Amino acid sequence: MKWNRLLKSLLKTTVYVLDQAAEQVDRAADSAAEIRDQAKRVVDHADSAIQSQQEDHTFRNLVSFAAGAGLGIGAGILLAPASGAELRSSISDRVKDISDGVRGRASAQKTATGTD
Repeated sequence: MKWNRLLKSLLKTTVYVLDQAAEQVDRAADSAAEIRDQAKRVVDHADSAIQSQQEDHTFRNLVSFAAGAGLGIGAGILLAPASGAELRSSISDRVKDISDGVRGRASAQKTATGTD
């Protein structure tokens, strides 16, 4: 009988402690939500002040197009019906061609500026 009362008392205490902890967690979550909302308002205000000028998205669009084209070419190469050795050889050859082209353009620009 004494053990039953002791266990009931312990269970009630545990439930009380858990209830109090849950209330504190709720209050902390509410405070965090308020801070988040305030920070979002500040960022939105700063963003609208910064972007009040007309922006030119040409460079971003060009980079996005080039990245998409590169991914498309890469996917096409990887999904092409070829054996692994042929595919690796093809990729290696293309990378070498591109690097040679870049090196050629860099050396042509260096001599074209006359700053040897």
